[in-house]
Amino acid sequence: MTIDATIPPGRDKSTGSVLNDPKVRGYIYQGITLLLLVVFVYWVTDNTIENLKRANIASGYGFLNGRAGFDVGQSLIAFTSDSTYGRALVVGFFNTILVAVTGIITATIIGFLIGIGRLSKNWLIAKLAMIYVEVFRNIPPLLVIFFWYSGVLAVLPQPRESMALPLNMYINNRGLAFPRPIFDSGAQFTFYALIIAVIASIAFVRYANKKQMATGKRPPVLWIVLAMLIGLPLVTFLATGMPISFDVPIAGKFNLTGGSVVGPEFLSLFLALSFYTAAFIAEIVRAGIRGVSHGQTEAAHALGIRPGLTTRLVVVPQAMRIIIPPLTSQYLNLTKNSSLAIAVGYADLVAVGGTILNQTGQAVEVVSIWIVVYLTLSLSTSLFMNWFNAKMALVER
Repeated sequence: MTIDATIPPGRDKSTGSVLNDPKVRGYIYQGITLLLLVVFVYWVTDNTIENLKRANIASGYGFLNGRAGFDVGQSLIAFTSDSTYGRALVVGFFNTILVAVTGIITATIIGFLIGIGRLSKNWLIAKLAMIYVEVFRNIPPLLVIFFWYSGVLAVLPQPRESMALPLNMYINNRGLAFPRPIFDSGAQFTFYALIIAVIASIAFVRYANKKQMATGKRPPVLWIVLAMLIGLPLVTFLATGMPISFDVPIAGKFNLTGGSVVGPEFLSLFLALSFYTAAFIAEIVRAGIRGVSHGQTEAAHALGIRPGLTTRLVVVPQAMRIIIPPLTSQYLNLTKNSSLAIAVGYADLVAVGGTILNQTGQAVEVVSIWIVVYLTLSLSTSLFMNWFNAKMALVER
């Protein structure tokens, strides 16, 4: 005779309560939770519809085809006051993408430099990096934006007294003026050459990595990649008769003429988010480098590798496996913090959407568009960083 170990002696399995089964209880709890969620969503939806009817506000997204009736200070695509609300939201979306992408790139570069600087053996560099991190980490990002907008850019000279910068650029309290490229016939071939150079560079880097894994010798990747990225487009540019010219800004008696101008709103938001996020990235980089065994550095030095090459080729590649996961969170934070642009009047998605909301009263629709856009941006960033993290992960042999 066998005894079921799961049933206490003296208790018949057939008479046991169904609720005593953990699996059944799990299904019951999940069903109750789902039911409550459905009821809550129904209540919110019904309440919203009733309130909209009471306020005589028509629901739906048909308002996006209406005339906007307002201008946007900075736009990457053509936009006038006669454009539609939908196009205005597209303008705000592109402006948000511009701030997020440029801010992520700049914050990453600054963060890596500051993070490595904190570990420097030079006392002054290490202390300056520490002060930078401690200052920016303990200040709200909105105050950093106001600092750049009101404390730095607003006190720059008037346009008639613009400060000259290299490469025919000028800066004043109205923003940064720079040469505007003018593309003539045949300019697309230079762009194609750049794309080919990028693809060739990626292929060469992969080849160099495989050769290093197989033979232990690595070709001079940096110089060859730079030669391809600069040389191929330059040769194509010269061979096609230099089809790209520049409209250079010229300082006049009262103002600047020609060129393109980036307003102080974008500059203040871009600089604030970059420097603010870089402080957090610096700590992530420092923690990642600290997580690499010191024996790796000692082994590299024993082989005669210089300290700079040891950091770049031995320590940082191993630290990236620790750095990438928390780095994703900082990229997401920077993208979402771009919504603070409304504080300085930069026309991002939230600022443009707020104007549309005030004119049309379509609060539910506008907020739903904000939610969908930011959710899509966040998920896309997470998917890309997860893919990159998987590419950098150690492969067991």
